[in-house]
Amino acid sequence: MEMTLEVIVLPVSDVDRAKEFYQDKVGFHVDLDGEVMPGVRIVQLTPPGSGCSIALVDGLEIPTGTPRPGTYHGMQLVVADAKAAYEELTARGLDVSEPQVFSPQDGATFMYFTDPDGNGWAIQEYRQRDAKPLHRLLSELAGQQQ
Repeated sequence: MEMTLEVIVLPVSDVDRAKEFYQDKVGFHVDLDGEVMPGVRIVQLTPPGSGCSIALVDGLEIPTGTPRPGTYHGMQLVVADAKAAYEELTARGLDVSEPQVFSPQDGATFMYFTDPDGNGWAIQEYRQRDAKPLHRLLSELAGQQQ
């Protein structure tokens, strides 16, 4: 059985404010914004090039429990060039930390930001993504397993 992680429901206190933040400051694409059933609005946004989206919801009870806004930490985005990403994001007005190099190896440079509710994100530089996008690597791995 194959499974894919495609959507993370992100707890926020104000869907419109969060939508504006993720669209305008972080650069996510708005895939959906609408009432999916009476009284339930979902805004789904996807980072450019990603196979996983975030969903901002209003009016939906989650059967396993409803997380509080600002309680999600450790979500991670990956970019091929941290310096270029830092320049682009700060130009959009995002308050993101400067890239921190923890070691010279690829994958050891990080930046951090929080959304208006305090949900925390990391941005990892993984230079190999320039030459080897994740979707291509996953296709190659799937081909090797057959």
